[in-house]
Amino acid sequence: MVNSTLSYFILSTYIHIGTLRYLYFTLTAMLYLFIVIVNTSLIVVICMNRRLHEPMYLFLCSLFVNELYGSTGLFPFLLVQILSDIHTVSAPFCFLQIFCLYTYAHVEFCNLAIMSYDRYLAICCPLQYNTRMTSNKVVIFIIVIWLYSFVKFIITLSLNIRLPLCGNVINSLYCHNYLVVKLACSDTKVNNIYGLFGVVLTILVPLLPIFFSYMKILKVCFSGCKQTRQKAASTCTPHLVSLLNFSFGCCFEILQSRFDMSGVPNMLRIILSLYFLIIQPLLNPVMYGLQMSKIRNACKHLFCYKMLTVHRDIM
Repeated sequence: MVNSTLSYFILSTYIHIGTLRYLYFTLTAMLYLFIVIVNTSLIVVICMNRRLHEPMYLFLCSLFVNELYGSTGLFPFLLVQILSDIHTVSAPFCFLQIFCLYTYAHVEFCNLAIMSYDRYLAICCPLQYNTRMTSNKVVIFIIVIWLYSFVKFIITLSLNIRLPLCGNVINSLYCHNYLVVKLACSDTKVNNIYGLFGVVLTILVPLLPIFFSYMKILKVCFSGCKQTRQKAASTCTPHLVSLLNFSFGCCFEILQSRFDMSGVPNMLRIILSLYFLIIQPLLNPVMYGLQMSKIRNACKHLFCYKMLTVHRDIM
């Protein structure tokens, strides 16, 4: 039966867990709260500390804002579904969640790509760095990344909303673009072509500047002194870990939505489907906060200042 005006979707991956739902709800809420606190704290530290108003830290600030954006697109929804007996979602909210999660992924890859270019300039062209990567250019880069990601996916979403649907059951924990397209009764050739084109733009295009940057950085490291290698390792390691972690999570989610993964245990599929939306917002602030000495010292200074202020108030 064709229905182009479905009012809701059913999420079929949720399983009955009885009273354990309250435990899962508490753990999920604590995880979301931790993500919000650590990312918000680092954003505040970078914004308040003038010594951190440098290109690399401004790009990190954009990255942390994106982690908050992506987490907010998933966690409140998960919390509601965990406590619900019937796992349904209204069609407008489903498309809104799709928009949030997909733009989050695109902004993440683009942000990591421009950060790799920033590291290339800092390591390979240190004398030209301040002229080639100014604060104004950083702001322009960040605005372009966010606007481009939003506009690009609005096109995708507009193609999907017009599709007449023959069903409303989505085999996932959250709303997924391609799984909605698979419910369509009409020809989806245009959607599939633009979807593949979108995947290329989202993943492969950002990888080009990343590969270029790291090839140049490796060349300088092999021919440079020990100090250059140490600088490259200290600034590039968190970026590489973040990139590989996010790429792994996204690749699995793309494969799971487009191919038959029935051979993979159900619980493992559930965990891996949430991997890039949970681990990345946790990993980035913790890793960069511990690895980058300027951020670490700024956090210590802010914490000590707050403790002294509280102590003075008590006295």
